[in-house]
Amino acid sequence: MKKNLVVIGYGGMGTWHTQHALKSDVVELVGIYDIDDKKNALARERGIFAYDSLDAVLSDKKVDMVTVAVPNDSHKEIVIKALNAGKNVLCEKPVSMNSKELEEMIEAANKNGKIFSVHQNRRFDVDFLAMKQIKTSGELGELINIESRIHGSRGIPSDWRGEKAHGGGMVLDWGVHLIDQVLQIFDEKIERIYCTFDHITNKEVDDGFKLTIYFEGGKSAFIEVGTYNFIAMPRFYLRAEKGSAIIMDWRENCKVAKCKYWHESEVIPVQTAAGLTKTMAPRDSITMDEYELDKPVSDVHDYYRNFCGAIDGTCTQMVTHKQMMRVMKVMEACFESEKKKQVVEFDDNF
Repeated sequence: MKKNLVVIGYGGMGTWHTQHALKSDVVELVGIYDIDDKKNALARERGIFAYDSLDAVLSDKKVDMVTVAVPNDSHKEIVIKALNAGKNVLCEKPVSMNSKELEEMIEAANKNGKIFSVHQNRRFDVDFLAMKQIKTSGELGELINIESRIHGSRGIPSDWRGEKAHGGGMVLDWGVHLIDQVLQIFDEKIERIYCTFDHITNKEVDDGFKLTIYFEGGKSAFIEVGTYNFIAMPRFYLRAEKGSAIIMDWRENCKVAKCKYWHESEVIPVQTAAGLTKTMAPRDSITMDEYELDKPVSDVHDYYRNFCGAIDGTCTQMVTHKQMMRVMKVMEACFESEKKKQVVEFDDNF
């Protein structure tokens, strides 16, 4: 049986959620609510029921779940209020402004016995899934490091995302996704974190950042988000014990180079701009295989299917409370590292 859903917030992502809900096989869109009467009116023009107040949503007994898609600083109040009203809650990212808020939200979910999670929809990106496939298949052996980048050239959108009070900035906007993706690839505990911010187009919040996560065993992940990059670097670059992989952007397949033989009887030096090099001589087909991976099959609405299954008790929720907290603590460590201008230790035992 479909779950009755109300979307709270009818902006960009709220509209996205309603559009998917209208085509869903697991939820029935009951309506929306927004504090902006113009957005409620727009929804009604589109044939979608709009509630007059948040209290009206939460007092409607036929509503099984709500999706919260409002500015970041309003998440905690609405999520806790909805959980206390007996609703299951799916919240947009970042789930909260800090780990203290998240603790209170998780406590409310546990107290009321309701499913509460954050919408990490980027777990369904085909570029990320290709990187994860390399890890899980073992085709390149043990991972050494991964680089994950998102580059744009338009700065931060000119809305609340550029304001600190509302939880603006790229760590909380895109960082929350890329950190979550990396933590789905690496199983090792985090030891240290180093992060620096850009303030090119916005002095109040970070409009870009560079983050290195150091894991046990010497593995690492480099994450970069830039909003003033007119030439983008590769979306993903991965090194492993048996080769490398690269994805230039999400529209392209993952390219893999797998080492077949490490030693060669003779390596012929190559001419470079100012001399010869044997160390950097390119490999050939005798010692290396090169191929592309097909794009993984992905359906972003599997997130809603999982969430509804968790409500029914037929599956475990995809994004767990512990995963939500771990990503939040990594983001907090980013702010600490930037403030101190140094590497910070990370306690991964919580």
